[in-house]
Amino acid sequence: MDPETQRIFEVVKANVVKVLTGLDPALVTIERSLTELGANSVDRVEVVMYSAEDLGLDVPRAELHGARNLADLVAVLRRHAGA
Repeated sequence: MDPETQRIFEVVKANVVKVLTGLDPALVTIERSLTELGANSVDRVEVVMYSAEDLGLDVPRAELHGARNLADLVAVLRRHAGA
């Protein structure tokens, strides 16, 4: 994983742990989905909102619908970070 992707993943991971209190951070890997980690729809929205805010990004919601796991979410955020 390149440094920018790693940086974005760390922001997302921190927000997953923030939203899903009590979750072991070791379980948050880039291959996992938020649903697998126990997130409901509100939790998923919060993780995305907090992550985009922390990264200073404005990501259209439509672009997030195809994100199946954290790798997909990180990829969408990275595309906007490079824009």
